[in-house]
Amino acid sequence: MRITIIITAFVWFFLNETIQAKEYNILNYGAIPDTAVLSTQAIQKAIDECTANGGGRVIIPSGRYKTGTIVIKSNVGIYLEHGAVLYGSKNLADYLPLKPEYVSLRTQEATVQLIYAENARNISITGYGEIDGQGSSFKKMSWNDEGITRPHLLRFITCAHVNVENLTLRNSGCWMQHYLACEEVQLRGLRIFNRNNFNNDGIDIDGCRNVTISDILSDSDDDGITLKSTSPKPCENITITNCVISSRCNAIKLGTETNGGFRNVAISNCVIKPSQMLAPSFYGNTLGTSGISLEIVDGGTMQGVTINNIRIEGTESPIFIRLANRGRPYKKDLEIIHTGTLQDVSISQVRIYNAGNTGCSITGLPGSPVTNIRMGNICFEQAGGRTAEDINREIPEMPKDYPEATMFGPLPAYGFFIRHARNISFSEMEFAFQKDDPRPALYLNDVDSSRFTGMVMESTPETPGNVFLENTGNILIQGSSVMGPSNCFVYLKGEQNRKISVANNVLGSETKAYKSASPRNDVYECGNLKR
Repeated sequence: MRITIIITAFVWFFLNETIQAKEYNILNYGAIPDTAVLSTQAIQKAIDECTANGGGRVIIPSGRYKTGTIVIKSNVGIYLEHGAVLYGSKNLADYLPLKPEYVSLRTQEATVQLIYAENARNISITGYGEIDGQGSSFKKMSWNDEGITRPHLLRFITCAHVNVENLTLRNSGCWMQHYLACEEVQLRGLRIFNRNNFNNDGIDIDGCRNVTISDILSDSDDDGITLKSTSPKPCENITITNCVISSRCNAIKLGTETNGGFRNVAISNCVIKPSQMLAPSFYGNTLGTSGISLEIVDGGTMQGVTINNIRIEGTESPIFIRLANRGRPYKKDLEIIHTGTLQDVSISQVRIYNAGNTGCSITGLPGSPVTNIRMGNICFEQAGGRTAEDINREIPEMPKDYPEATMFGPLPAYGFFIRHARNISFSEMEFAFQKDDPRPALYLNDVDSSRFTGMVMESTPETPGNVFLENTGNILIQGSSVMGPSNCFVYLKGEQNRKISVANNVLGSETKAYKSASPRNDVYECGNLKR
């Protein structure tokens, strides 16, 4: 009996290993490791036979191969060995135009991509090789030509159980990788360099569920890691962790397309820094536009976003939170008539240094406030050097404009400009500048039911107030201090400020706790100490 059990176990192990070891080497199907020869048909034949036999791995061995569009099918994994480089053809005719069944903003017509999958399950691209799209060969022909005349590198649509890991991905014609309406996606250990054309994003997750992104090194000319919602499906249950991101635009962004919105997103343990590599710039700026951008502008909902332990070097406007009403539909003949919602966001343990002098912003619209934003343990150092004229500069609402962290120009505050917001909580925040900047650390306009505690704010003799309040109510400013000379701690602008409490702060000997432009403003002051 014991011998029978041992033999049975051995047979099962042998059969299981045999099943798992189904491999299809592209050399056996006619692929040639020579970039003068197109190996598209050979690679596709290996994929087709692999899926027809129940699945397995398509092996791309060491060597340099050229291909046009290849289509991955269910139960197929593509594995690039060490030394394997898969080059995208420079000839657009070698790419297959494909129009998916799924309707979204970017599937209204056929698109081209190097590696494509639709309605596939259990697929992967792994290994330690490299995929190079040679995207600089495709010139920008029109405003929205990404995927039309400039190929994506990877595009997966309505797929499930997707795994992409340990590869080097270079030089896409537009977005490096686009995952649309997919479920259970894992991206891990990727090295991304995408700075050779317009719209060169690093990763785009679009209306997907249950996604993990980790251990990514990304350097892109356009956005770094981006969550989008170009259809009614929201991005939900997403984690991003342990990444190093360089971007000349937005390093981590939820937006711009936001028809469905975003739910349950956790971002942690990331470093955001300027690129150290020399390359032409097609968009953005050398420092980067923003480190973190959270946007709802097309009627969707953002709820349950947690961001912590982030280090941001550079970027012009490090944190940008924007609720607006661009109202762009995801398909023709659809009208979006409502403003979305942006609420329940927590950002903590963030260190920002060498930022530009624009400032950060949290803005909604009249009657559509941003709500429930919590920030804590954030140190923010920016360039400074602006003038007091910026404080009184009118900031237009711009509800229909493309959301970008620099859209308002230099803000009235060197720290945060907050407008049309409810239930904002700041705690243990430090604001500093490299060159003297007379703007306040905070400027609040139409803000209600909010608390600002434990803040440290740098100041200059020209600063008219370290905190500006305009048409704002139910505000607590407590347990904070000012570093440097200051004429006034809280300045109340206009006649509609109400129920303002300034309590237990540490101020300079010549600093007034508050000044009011109107006796109608309602202020309660107590316990403030003079140094």
